[in-house]
Amino acid sequence: MRREDLVDLNAFLTVAEEESFTRAAARLGTSQSALSHTVRRLEERLGVRLLTRTTRRVAPTEAGERLLRTLGPALDTIASELSAVGDLRDRPAGNIRLTLSGHAARTIVWPVLEQLLPSYPDIHVELAIDSGLADIVAERFDAGVRLGEAIAKDMIAVRIGPDLRMAIVGSPSYFAAHPLPLVPQDLAQQICINLRLATSGGFYTWELQQGTRELRVRVDGQLAFNNTSMIVRAALSGFGLGFVMENCVADHVASGILVRVLEDWCPPFPGYHIYYTSRREPSAAFVTLVEALRYRG
Repeated sequence: MRREDLVDLNAFLTVAEEESFTRAAARLGTSQSALSHTVRRLEERLGVRLLTRTTRRVAPTEAGERLLRTLGPALDTIASELSAVGDLRDRPAGNIRLTLSGHAARTIVWPVLEQLLPSYPDIHVELAIDSGLADIVAERFDAGVRLGEAIAKDMIAVRIGPDLRMAIVGSPSYFAAHPLPLVPQDLAQQICINLRLATSGGFYTWELQQGTRELRVRVDGQLAFNNTSMIVRAALSGFGLGFVMENCVADHVASGILVRVLEDWCPPFPGYHIYYTSRREPSAAFVTLVEALRYRG
């Protein structure tokens, strides 16, 4: 169907409802002559007369009545759907797809969703847990959640969490058999647990900093994982030193079942941000989620 067909059909429907070209023209905001021409064009294209015109009123012919029986409900459905689409802009409803790491999901996003979603039953959220850096445009995500330093400059980014720190930890049983590392160079003589990066496929090089001094240390050991929770579990079991987010092991360190070392080489860095393309027209649901996640500390 061509776009002008819808225009012509709506013109016919309005004239039939008003039973007058004059009133129909006023309702549509057009001239009576233009409206008459539109209906005549539709009749010529269909090859059948749709309206009977008299000096007192306009009435549908038998063909016009048949068209009205199907046309009216169809256009009502279209109008209803257009209204529903417009509502998605104004009220919090619709689907939101996010890509994020497991750590961001557990510590930042899920606690907010637990509080938010019961109040907004029409918002549906899909979390795609991925430690890699997904292309949110190519993979059709509404947004991503990543550390501030990992976000491309052409994205809109909103901070949703505090600064973070890394921690190097080992169990008391591990340190019973190995000396405490006092400087980063001592890590070469330690057994460390590696992290496999999803994006590059290589092992993560431990990034350490003290003041203006920055070091990137490659470590070695018996185990490697692509999952932080397994690194923590292996460290708890005495298999070596793990390099993980501080808040993943804070309770373990506080209770003494893990020992933290080289703390002065682990400064704070920008925490999690939600980011999305500037070309995106945010829905009311998306705006509601971003505002709920926004960090105000």
